[in-house]
Parts: sequence; structure tokens; C-alpha cells
Amino acid sequence: MAEVTRRRLLGGAALGTLGLAACTTAPKAPAGFAGELTFLHGVASGDPLPGSVILWTRVTPLSGSGPVTVAWEMFEAGSETPAASGETVTSEGSDYTVKVDASGLKAGTVYTYRFRAKAAGGDAVSPEGRTRTTAADATTPVKLGVVSCSNWQFGLFNAYAALAATPDLDAIVHLGDYIYEYGQDGYGGDVAAKLGRPHDPPTEVISLADYRRRHAQYKSDPALQAAHAAAPWVCTWDDHESANDSYRTGAENHDPATEGEWNVRKMHALQAYFEWMPLRAPKAGEFTSAVWRTFRFGNVATVHALDSRLTGRSEPLAWGDALAGATTRDEMTARVVMTMQTVADPARTMLGAEQEAWLAGELKSSVQSGAAWQVLANQVIMAKNKLPDFTRLMTPQQLAAQDMPEVLAMLPFTALGLPWNLDAWDGYPAARERLYASVAEAGASLVTLAGDTHTAYANELFDAGGERRGVEFGCTSISSPGMGAYVKAMPDLGQQIADANDEIIWHDPFGHGFTVVTLTARDVSAAFHKVSTVYAPAYTTEQVAAFKASYTRGGVSELTPA
Repeated sequence: MAEVTRRRLLGGAALGTLGLAACTTAPKAPAGFAGELTFLHGVASGDPLPGSVILWTRVTPLSGSGPVTVAWEMFEAGSETPAASGETVTSEGSDYTVKVDASGLKAGTVYTYRFRAKAAGGDAVSPEGRTRTTAADATTPVKLGVVSCSNWQFGLFNAYAALAATPDLDAIVHLGDYIYEYGQDGYGGDVAAKLGRPHDPPTEVISLADYRRRHAQYKSDPALQAAHAAAPWVCTWDDHESANDSYRTGAENHDPATEGEWNVRKMHALQAYFEWMPLRAPKAGEFTSAVWRTFRFGNVATVHALDSRLTGRSEPLAWGDALAGATTRDEMTARVVMTMQTVADPARTMLGAEQEAWLAGELKSSVQSGAAWQVLANQVIMAKNKLPDFTRLMTPQQLAAQDMPEVLAMLPFTALGLPWNLDAWDGYPAARERLYASVAEAGASLVTLAGDTHTAYANELFDAGGERRGVEFGCTSISSPGMGAYVKAMPDLGQQIADANDEIIWHDPFGHGFTVVTLTARDVSAAFHKVSTVYAPAYTTEQVAAFKASYTRGGVSELTPA
């Protein structure tokens, strides 16, 4: 890989005007900003296509104000001549973020890139990033890093650093919960106090300024910066980019009486997200649908990024709310029946009708174009999932070890054999069947990627008629705690959950890390990696499991250990 030198980056004669796109329209900037500038938040790339990629950075004025002119250049390995270059302008209106749609690039090619912010007292030069375009029609294997759920307060981002060191990644897929909205006294605050890692701003984020400041804090992390600089990202949001358990018209962690209208807060969250993340800027009126998009990796796979939160999700249900206050078995039974009737309502949607139709069309187009695999960058677990009957399986010593109120309240429920996470696809079974019908009609070979649970899964997906419709790989978290942090004294918890569910082949509820998914024209495999700790900067990384499945025309084989 050629090193981008300061001389080469600053070579004014090489700067052209290819592929310019700023986040928002900014006023014309002077040749040199009057104050002092720096780059505190690294560089990033994303939304890779065969001929273009998004480049991102953020300029920080240390003094002065007003618009800033930012130059950028890209180089192929071994070349001293820029493959693409240009200038753009940023300002306070876009929080001094910079977003360039660099076009005219070669397919399947690795590039390095940097930015230069022009200041009268001396230009500031960004760190170097590495990116690559996708293949146009090749059958070269595709290697994806898959991550989710990075809560600043719950620990260090060691898993991002380990991912950045993983060689030959074609892209990194982030499935959401890139930031968390809570204040220092919220979720993870007790751990943050011990680590000296509290959220900024200290309160829960609600306003546009709040969300921008939280994004800025997360992107100040060196490990996250390294992961962004290592490969292009394909991003989609889950709930914490806005508020916990969000849906189309509200969120569990939003109180209109004290926090204002949900739509106002949602738009603040989305504006900050599009400013601070390396994905193409939305067109007017398309803030949620702009995140549904398809990426083609040669003839091997298409990746379809979804929004299962803000576009069309019906209000999620929760067993804690449904059973709260029930004092008799009859009352509990009545509430369970009523809840399951609501869950089964065909009118409940996860994606919304428009996105469902869009995805059905994309699956058909992918298959007809000759792509082997259709991959969903999806947020929540799709497999059917119930908890084992802990009232029967836990020993007296294990029962005595449970000290979390949430776990103790859950124990009687586990005897019912019902789906427990109604915020996942289990809470929207009719919508899941519609998706499976689209997969069957398209003849797709489905691979679903999922995050959200802070735990790792290898699953097989079956429709209501018992037909296998795909496989699923659920990644664990970067730092957020999973079930294994709460259910005590059960080292075999993962195996017990797998044993209780036909669709779950393997489950790991402990630890933090990432998944590497590799696709070829014949096979798909997932290697699950974990870091030894998120509480200290020194760590080790290990691969804890790997599974694979084979392509079959119009389907996929069973999962087997790889």
C-alpha cells in the first residue's frame, strides 16, 4: 500500500473537482480559514459501490468561526498520482462534518485517502484512511466484519481495535446501537464511574446539539477511529441512535410530557446520524428510507441494509409491561393470551409496507442478476427464540445465586415456553412470514445478520410450514452486556438456550467481540471472535466458534461447524 505523504496530499496542482458532495449546502469559504483547525475525529469511508465511495471526516476549529475549505485526495496502492481529488466546504451548519461522494473509481480496488483543511496560519492534515470499492462482476470471496452495540459507558472499544487489525476486510457492517442516548446516571453509568468513562453530554441526549456532541465523543475513541480507517462501512441504525425501543411513533425511552414531541427528537437524531456517519446523504423527505439500500459485491452477494425501527415498526410489546401487576395465575394467563393475540395481528409491521415491497423487489433483482447470496443487514434476531424452563433446570444453588430483579421476575415466565423477546422478530411473526414469502418467491439464498442482543448466535431460519428459508448470524456487542452478565452461575447458559430452540444451533451469551462473515459463490461462513476484556486496554482476541452453510439454488443448506 502506498503511503500518502504530506507533500503529495498538499500538492495543489493535483487537486481537482471530482465527486463533490457536502452534507449540507455551506457558504463559499475563503482560501484559508482565519483560525486554527485540527482533525480530532479521524476519517471514515462507507457505502462502497463499484465506482464510488463516501469519504468522511470532521474538522474542529480551535479558534475562529465560519466556513472551512477542505481538500481531499485518493491514491491507488503504489501510485503517486491521485486517482480522485477535490475540494468541498463545511461549516457550523453541518457541525463541520465533511462528506464527499468520490466517484470515477475502479471497481474492486483498494485506495488510501486523506483530507486537508485550509487555514491561513497553517493547514491541518487528517490521518490516512484505507477504503475499497466493490467488485462489478467477480466471484472473488467477500469478507465482512460485523459489529453492533457499542456503549461508551460499559467499557473500552477493544473489539473495534481487534477488528481494525483483521486483514483483507471488504467492508465492515454496523448493525446499530453505534451510540447510546443515556446520561451518566443511566444505563452503564455505574460501570462508567469505575472506568472513568462517563457519557458526554452528562445528560440524556434529546436536542440536535446533544446528539452531535454524543457522536463527537464516540468518534474521539482511537479504537473506533482505527476501525473506520481500516475499511469502508455499511451502516444502519437500531434504537439507541435515537432512543431505547424506538418505533415509528415513539420510544420506550421517550416521554413527550418532559422531552417534547417524538418526531422532533427523532429528526434531531437522524440529522446528527447522517452528518456524523459515512453514508450517502438523504434526499429531502427521505430521512428514514435513505438507510434502505443495496450493495453488490460482484456475483457473490448483495447486502441489503434495512431499517427495522423508525420507518414502519409498530409499537413493540414487552412481557414486563404485559404482566405487571398480575397477582393470580388466572390473571396472568388472561394477559398472556391477550398479548399473544396482539403479537399475531397481521397488521403489525417491522419494516412497514413500503419497505417490505422494496425488499421483495431487491431480492428478486439480486437473484435475477446472478448474485449467489442475499444478505440482510438487519438489526434484531429473526430466529424463533424461547428461554429454557429455568424453574425446572436451575439447581437450588443456581436459583439462590440470582440477584438481579429482572432475572428473578423472569423465572416463572420461562415455564410457559413462549417467545421472550417481543422487541425482536418474534414480536412480529406475521411480518416475518411475509418476509419469508418474499424470499421463497425470489428464490433467494438468505443470510441474515443481526445484532441488538449483545450475544452471539448461529441460527437456521424456517417458515411456519417448516421450510428452511435461510441462516442467521447474530453478533455479540462491542461493549454492552448480554444475558450472561445478568443470569448468574450458569456457565452452560448458551447451550441450554440452544437446546431449547430448534432454530438456534449455537449461542454464546458471554463476552464482547465481532463476527467475520465470508461469502463465496458456494459457501457462507461466520467466525465469532471475542476480546478477553473491555475493562482494561490490554487484551487478547480469540476465535470461539465458526459455522458454515452451502449455497443451493433457491436456498441454503443446514449449518455445520466450520
